[in-house]
Amino acid sequence: MRASHADRERAVDVLKAGFAEGRLPQHEYEQRIGRAYQAQTHGELQMLVADLPQGPVPQAQFAPPPAVPQTFMPAPMPPPMPTNGTATGALICGILTMATGGLTGIPAVILGHKARAEIRRSGERGDGQALAGLVLGWLSIGGWAFFLFMMMLAVLARA
Repeated sequence: MRASHADRERAVDVLKAGFAEGRLPQHEYEQRIGRAYQAQTHGELQMLVADLPQGPVPQAQFAPPPAVPQTFMPAPMPPPMPTNGTATGALICGILTMATGGLTGIPAVILGHKARAEIRRSGERGDGQALAGLVLGWLSIGGWAFFLFMMMLAVLARA
């Protein structure tokens, strides 16, 4: 069967692809191109491109791993609530009562009560810190009250 111009162009395209992929050296590529343009039949064109792939060479494609169905995914966690700053302040004041001789006991109690009210209202974290500040503050205040009471008893006993 006689070859048309479109048939010759298809054969030339296959030769160009083979040359671009490094399957044909320069001199062989030029010879085959010349013979392709002179070919009269499909058989002649088929002989020129028989040893070359006739289309895109299949490449090994790595498929992405299958997605996990949403049903099996863990539920998204809400972002954690921030810790109440007043509760942290109450805890620090409560801890410092020992270093300051009890002077930070009253601020620890005030900040602890304020923090617990804010935490109930806003849902923030830090209730344990506020409670620890309250306990340490009240212990400091109670210690000073006991010390002053004993001093007063000692003064009254001398009198």
